[in-house]
Amino acid sequence: MIARTASIANSPQQGFSLIELIVAIAIVGILTSFAVPSYRDSMRRGYIEEATALLASGRIAVEQYYLDNRTYVGVPCPVGTTHFTIFCTTTATTYSLKAEGNGTVAGFAYTLNEHDVRTTVGGWGDGNCWILRHGDSCP
Repeated sequence: MIARTASIANSPQQGFSLIELIVAIAIVGILTSFAVPSYRDSMRRGYIEEATALLASGRIAVEQYYLDNRTYVGVPCPVGTTHFTIFCTTTATTYSLKAEGNGTVAGFAYTLNEHDVRTTVGGWGDGNCWILRHGDSCP
């Protein structure tokens, strides 16, 4: 019996110490603090690309309507997405398409008019262009 106890005392340690576990959790926490915001920005960029593509294709439809009817009044407004609502403002000779964000992109707004002037309000900044990424600005 004594020989058996001695072999257990001399055997290598099995499992993790509390310090090792805390260090591993700290490393995972640090990596997560970088990954989660990057993931959210990536998702927002995808939603924004979808909205701006919808505005660009809506512009084509609106211009085709004008060519057929010689007025922007009565133009059908493009249907929005889950994350953006599309608004149309028209007169006989002008129009404005606006995509306003919902949910995770609330506060983001993109516009486009008959002169192909693109603006961004809120979100990652204001400007006379479409700001599609965090940190971008208009030239």
